[in-house]
Amino acid sequence: MTQRPPAELEGFVWGRMPAMADLWVEAWQEAMPEIDFEARRGWLCHRVEALLDEGAVIELAVEPGAGTLLGFVCVHPRTGYVDQLVVHPDHWGEGVAHRLLDVAAACTRHPLVLDVNEENRRAVHFYEKAGFAVVAHGTNPTSGRPTLRMERRAGG
Repeated sequence: MTQRPPAELEGFVWGRMPAMADLWVEAWQEAMPEIDFEARRGWLCHRVEALLDEGAVIELAVEPGAGTLLGFVCVHPRTGYVDQLVVHPDHWGEGVAHRLLDVAAACTRHPLVLDVNEENRRAVHFYEKAGFAVVAHGTNPTSGRPTLRMERRAGG
């Protein structure tokens, strides 16, 4: 099996928003097929605008040379809260998510914190392997499904 070169990083630009929304819908449909994420596409676009207004940093992972969007992360530097971490399903397990978490950690002096759907066992397992631990339980305000608040200490 040929190993792909590591993803390149670039900052957010609005011209990438359609590709981000496509990637977000596809990744979430793969992770939780029982939810209609296509119907939530507009929510993501409004959420990205709100995140930028709040001072969040959005970094994109792109395929070297081709520029194809592989994933993105949204983090609040003032708190360390990771609002979105999305990787295209074809690139799960290739280190893209780890690279994006490293970028998020470099944007803040706080521990990284995030909420994950408890039913998304693949994501929960990934975060545990990446050094996150469950610190609280909650509920997703949109779906009503149980969530886990996870935190990763510096160097995690």
